[in-house]
Amino acid sequence: MTALQTYRVSAYNTSKLSENKIHDDTVARKFGFSGGLVPGVDVMAYMMHMPVERWGRDFLERGLIEARFVKPVYDGETAELTAREDGRGLAIELHSRGDLCASGTATLPVSAPKFSIDDYQQVPAVAERKPVSASSYELGKWLGTIPRDWSGDAAKEYLADIRETDTIYGREGLGHPGLLPRVMNKVLVDNAILGPWIHVGTRMQLLSAGKIGDELTARAKVTGNYDKKGHRFVELDAMVLANGATPLAHCWHIAITQPREQAAA
Repeated sequence: MTALQTYRVSAYNTSKLSENKIHDDTVARKFGFSGGLVPGVDVMAYMMHMPVERWGRDFLERGLIEARFVKPVYDGETAELTAREDGRGLAIELHSRGDLCASGTATLPVSAPKFSIDDYQQVPAVAERKPVSASSYELGKWLGTIPRDWSGDAAKEYLADIRETDTIYGREGLGHPGLLPRVMNKVLVDNAILGPWIHVGTRMQLLSAGKIGDELTARAKVTGNYDKKGHRFVELDAMVLANGATPLAHCWHIAITQPREQAAA
């Protein structure tokens, strides 16, 4: 196995003021954490640096990455990323405080798999969000998102927020793939008013390289909704699109939409 050079990030909690109070220090402690969590989508963005360093634009156009979040990453702490290459691809780990906080894999298929937009039903986000209930994410339900874009200064600010050092995005006018799991989170947020909740993991097959300023939306189907150890999990199968027409990624997304409270460690 060949190891890539270690990549270190000073983690930054981009969601301290968000509606999701799992990123707030006081609320997060009620759920057993030491402080507000750095968003899982940003942790995954840190991890994406490794395959892009290895394969460049080819990965952005057809790469496959999977990330699972094991322990929290906290604001201001150093996230240390390592990647080892074997015959199948990269095995990626993120450590912080001496703990394994996230792990995943990345591969580069010979070509991007074919997915049909027609297989993903287009629906709008709900007109009026209501507090999360049993009907919010019913199994088999189709969900949409409010269109969003990161253009101009917003694109630069995002790269700064995730501490991205690769120049390919600014040099080639490309959108960072870390934005795509953010859109997956919006599938949940745009369709219900949630309390504190936690992104658990994502598997993402990239289908084309997005561009800065693309308007991003998702067409998502609820494929899982279940209770496990007192947590309520929701799983999504989705297509993320640019400008309503270009498939950017096929995503499998898992979140705990209603975590159990527990005493802080």
